[in-house]
Amino acid sequence: MMKKALIYVVLIALSLFYIFPIYTLLNTSLKTDEDLKYGPVAPTHRIYFGAYTSAFNRIKKQLLNSTIITVFATIISSILGSMSGYIFSKFRFKGDKVVFLVLVLGFYIAPQSILIPLVIFMGKIGLFNTYYGLILTHVAYGMPITTLLFRNYYEGFPQELVDSSWVDGCGTFKTYSKIFLPLSLPGFAVVAIFQFTNIWNEFLFGLTLTRGVMSQPVTVAVANLKGTTVAAWNMICAGASITTIPIVLIYIFLLKMIIKGLLMGSVKG
Repeated sequence: MMKKALIYVVLIALSLFYIFPIYTLLNTSLKTDEDLKYGPVAPTHRIYFGAYTSAFNRIKKQLLNSTIITVFATIISSILGSMSGYIFSKFRFKGDKVVFLVLVLGFYIAPQSILIPLVIFMGKIGLFNTYYGLILTHVAYGMPITTLLFRNYYEGFPQELVDSSWVDGCGTFKTYSKIFLPLSLPGFAVVAIFQFTNIWNEFLFGLTLTRGVMSQPVTVAVANLKGTTVAAWNMICAGASITTIPIVLIYIFLLKMIIKGLLMGSVKG
């Protein structure tokens, strides 16, 4: 009995430790400028939504930018990852393991190490400070992990599906589009939520590949809310809270499908 009680105490303590930053964020975002002097932990004397209005007015263009960039980059990288994962899981060709290893190793390349050549390259092809430049960057950087996830997901599909489809006259692409793609919805849910979260929260590429508000993502805009003299912490926390809403909504609506995809082995191995 004591052991069980101790476990509950530890779990509650860990839960409070995890929830405390969220409480601090929301509590600070609802404070007036006057209440900020009492610190982020002290409860606000009255709920104030003015910081949310001010933050939203300053980042609404960047919210649209992030939505466009994230949605298109997630869709493209998920589809391409599904195709390449299908090939690597069901077909064997000379050097396939080496190619797959090189591709997956791309996931471990630190973004900081490629910033200078990336900026130069984007400038030369005319995609610097554009949606297309950020979309292309996120697609390229997301391909290793989307390929790995889909390859592991398709490993659970019997090889007989491919063999029987070839007997019926289906080629490589038709087998994928008619058989594998319709069965891939749980896998797409897992990969899409992973990509969407990473791209939406990404800061470094957005900071270095954009100038001004025309194509700047919301993460950079929230960082710029701090101002140059006095930090309006209520507005900064309100902006950070606003940016979490899309992620929370996606987890809520896709939770069942994500669990199904995980159980079917999409992140196995």
